[in-house]
Amino acid sequence: MKIQTKSQTDGSVLLVSLLTAGVIGIALGSYLTLTANQHQSVFRSMTWNEGIPVSEAGVEEALTQIYYNGITNFSANWTWGLDGCYHKIRSIGTDGAYYDVAVKPVNPPVIVSTAYVRAPLTPSSAFGMILGTVSSGGTPNPYVKRRIQVNTSGGSSQGAAVISKGPIYLSGNNVTVDSFDSSNPLYSTNGMYIPALARDNGDVITNAKDGLTANGKPLYALDIGDADIKGHVTTGPSGTVHLTSGGTVGDNAWVNAGTQGVETGWQANDANVDIHDVDQPFTNGYFTPVGVTIGKVKYSYYLPDSANYKLGTLTGKVLVTGNATLWVTDDVNIGTGDFIQIAPGASLKLYVSAPSAVIGGQGVINSDGYAKEFQYYGLPTNTSIDYKGNASFTGTINAPEADLKLGGGGTTPYDFVGSAVVNTLTMNGHFHIHYDEALRPAMPNGYLVAAWNEVDATTP
Repeated sequence: MKIQTKSQTDGSVLLVSLLTAGVIGIALGSYLTLTANQHQSVFRSMTWNEGIPVSEAGVEEALTQIYYNGITNFSANWTWGLDGCYHKIRSIGTDGAYYDVAVKPVNPPVIVSTAYVRAPLTPSSAFGMILGTVSSGGTPNPYVKRRIQVNTSGGSSQGAAVISKGPIYLSGNNVTVDSFDSSNPLYSTNGMYIPALARDNGDVITNAKDGLTANGKPLYALDIGDADIKGHVTTGPSGTVHLTSGGTVGDNAWVNAGTQGVETGWQANDANVDIHDVDQPFTNGYFTPVGVTIGKVKYSYYLPDSANYKLGTLTGKVLVTGNATLWVTDDVNIGTGDFIQIAPGASLKLYVSAPSAVIGGQGVINSDGYAKEFQYYGLPTNTSIDYKGNASFTGTINAPEADLKLGGGGTTPYDFVGSAVVNTLTMNGHFHIHYDEALRPAMPNGYLVAAWNEVDATTP
């Protein structure tokens, strides 16, 4: 009898098919899992990134409020908080995102804006959300929180004793920086600076970072040397504040005690001041000043009216008796024995587009003694200012592209009163810089962003 045996081929095919299906299923599952995780990561990243523009929207609203209403006149839709700040909460878009922005009403103000963005999944630090947090608030839709803090400055030319784009060198002997308030009798006498009433808001700010000289030596962002600074000092990121053995920075008590070094909390390296170039003052409709002799004094130029004047070269003796604006295009050179005299009740806005300006001799004689009565504006083509005057300087300098050199120094402690914004500052003599805090309100509520930083959103 012939016995037939069943072939194993069908069973092998079934087994291979099952194994193949299993492998494909595992691969497909892995792919789908990978795709899902990638989608989650992308979604989380998008949510995380959304936090910054939401919080920046809060900053913009706060800056707009401050610009139009100042820091003492918040509208009714801002709420006073127990933390000493004004708050506003506003929704952004249709996905539930919102910000809570707080303004601390100090001069200059500090803004803290916290963004709340709905989280698709619980964030983790594996996705880079180191400074973020999730706040469920008992709801099924938790929020990602990101927070930024903005420090402001009171304007590009009047928010501190010195503001610069590049390095600052306070070399020389007996250099001091402090502040006073010509509008407040508690901190001045008849509007004048008095050492006994000096305040500690003589801030020095530079956007600069450290570098190297052509010889490979360190180039510090802010080289204080032996100077005494009653105020805060701030450099750009990675900038160094360099002091020698006699240098001191801090409040009145710290500096008056001769304590060496920088007091805790009076130094930072997050400066990012928005410094705008100066525009030309007018396009037409001006006078050309001429000379005059008054008594025994022969003036090269006389500005008697509250009007616009324009010159190619400014030199010799200058007398201002009106509230004048003078634009000099080619050269400024006040030499030995010469001066710019601003009579009582008068003022001068000096715009310079000349490449360089040298002010020596008796310098600028500001009869009223208020810094706002003499304002120097350097247009972008003005890249050098050399002040050699032995007389006291009282005024403001706003020349963002100019390298300012202060040489010599006055014969009294009343050397340099006002403020300066420049490209770089170098001191070669002895100068006592007194920042007049009354200059701040002279800006049209003009506070500028001085530093922008993301901070820990988990803190109160």
